Amino acid sequence: MILLDTNYLIRALVAGSAEAERLQAWLADHLDLCTSAIAWYEFCSGPVDEEGIQLIQAILEDRIIPYTAAQATETARLFNAVGRPRHLRVDAMLAAAAITTSASFATGNTADFKSFVPFGLTLV
Repeated sequence: MILLDTNYLIRALVAGSAEAERLQAWLADHLDLCTSAIAWYEFCSGPVDEEGIQLIQAILEDRIIPYTAAQATETARLFNAVGRPRHLRVDAMLAAAAITTSASFATGNTADFKSFVPFGLTLV
């Protein structure tokens, strides 16, 4: 399973973008795609219209992973392990969602998420 970051959801709507092409390839390979409720919130906050939201919902087939107590515990572990930088608070939540669901994580922001790799995050 591949958990999509907010930037992947947004860029998937841009025809010809690297994210849109990679998403199409994953769908052609019948890979399960999902996202976190955290990324879904960010995505729906815009910039996106109702048509874009419906398109991504159809792709995800309602695989929006709720944020759980187990994810909150994992978030705290990750956040503390990387030194508690405030700018990584939400990123730690997204990394925890991927780790606790045993999903690989697709993001265009690998610079921030690389710090979570030694603690169990798998980037694609």
